[in-house]
Amino acid sequence: MASSYGARMDTHSRSATALDLINRPGQLTLGIELPLDNDWSPEGEARRVADGRPHGVPDLSRYPELVRQIDASGFAAVWMRDVPLFDPRNFGDAGSIYDPFVNLGFLAGITKHVALGTAGIVLPLRHPMMVAKAAASVDRLSCGRLILGLASGDRPVEYPLLGLDFEGRGETFRQSLAYMRDVWKDGGLPLGDGRKAAELDLLPKPSHQTIPTIIAGNGQQSHEWIASNMDGRFVYPGGVDRTAEQAADFRRLRHAADLDRGVFISAFHLDLADDPDELPTPRRFGARIGRKPFLDHLNELHGAGVDHLAVLLRPSRRPLPEVIDELAREVLPDLAHGALPAPSLENTAPERDAAGVKGT
Repeated sequence: MASSYGARMDTHSRSATALDLINRPGQLTLGIELPLDNDWSPEGEARRVADGRPHGVPDLSRYPELVRQIDASGFAAVWMRDVPLFDPRNFGDAGSIYDPFVNLGFLAGITKHVALGTAGIVLPLRHPMMVAKAAASVDRLSCGRLILGLASGDRPVEYPLLGLDFEGRGETFRQSLAYMRDVWKDGGLPLGDGRKAAELDLLPKPSHQTIPTIIAGNGQQSHEWIASNMDGRFVYPGGVDRTAEQAADFRRLRHAADLDRGVFISAFHLDLADDPDELPTPRRFGARIGRKPFLDHLNELHGAGVDHLAVLLRPSRRPLPEVIDELAREVLPDLAHGALPAPSLENTAPERDAAGVKGT
């Protein structure tokens, strides 16, 4: 059952933010996870071999076209991971290939409606000043549609290449997040010793003085810290019962910290069957499943406390435009039945110019 802890975020008493695009009262929302190909299906694997692409390197040939279809079809978000290095021996997955912030800037230019989510930026690998500037830039260019998912990283090979401490990444994560939230405010640049340089500032400023931040995984943090310091939690796919326990724990800890219920997100690797009644054949992190049982599963997840589900289509045996269209026509309307429409983020930010500087 959904947790009763905490109230929904009140969009009537404040400006809407990107979180409101995925966190709608009475409704589970769906997003699509990048990259957009069929490489994890038998047919997709055969095409990959014919193309001469290494295993784990996605097919990006229809990327802009498919993103535009998703944006026009009523999905709530698109999500990307952060994979700095391709490590075929140990991980075999190149993610979405492109630098995430360059990719987000591209997506901001070709979409109008979806939230742009990361799950998540490996924060300890980057200087927080540069992450803060890049994120605020995307936030501004997308009219406030960025959801900044953050992670501590799980690939030890990356840290020594940058001269960084893998084992200390949890503490670095906390320090970097605090720094970013500080520089997003007005009032000078923090120098790291408790002082600020009043003559220096980081521009642009975010649309709403800060940027919604969620954690992907645990980020080497305690559940208590996550609930108290992050706006939402993105967990790995699991069974409905396990997901319900995680969501209830998150809401209980939010309530104990006197915070709203936050946003709880999970994922699903989908191979949507042609037969709408086909029962699920489980696979890691998802299933091959017909539309009707999939909708039943979505309703179970919503009852378990999930607000938003990021769907990965790489296992799909069917053409992705066809799958996206079926989900948009047959699944999204059922999920939205009786729910409030998605808010518009245009003209909701405080009065600032394009650089995020307050007007005088």
